[in-house]
Amino acid sequence: MINPRLAAIISFFLPGIGQIYAGQRMKGVVMFIFAIILYYLVIYYVSLGYLNIAIVFLIYGIFAAYDAYKGAKETTWKIH
Repeated sequence: MINPRLAAIISFFLPGIGQIYAGQRMKGVVMFIFAIILYYLVIYYVSLGYLNIAIVFLIYGIFAAYDAYKGAKETTWKIH
């Protein structure tokens, strides 16, 4: 049984992994790769003194959590 809340929590901290947990493997892999690229960009720009760019990573985490929750809910409805 897929837990939508757990998918959202996982995806907030590791964007894309919650989607994989919810059964959306390809989408999760793409989101995870994008998160890694975004993570390195955030580290680079924060090291230059641009702290506002870290907000982008936070917003992406929130989006990924919402998407994982929604995807897990849809998967749960399809199972029943």
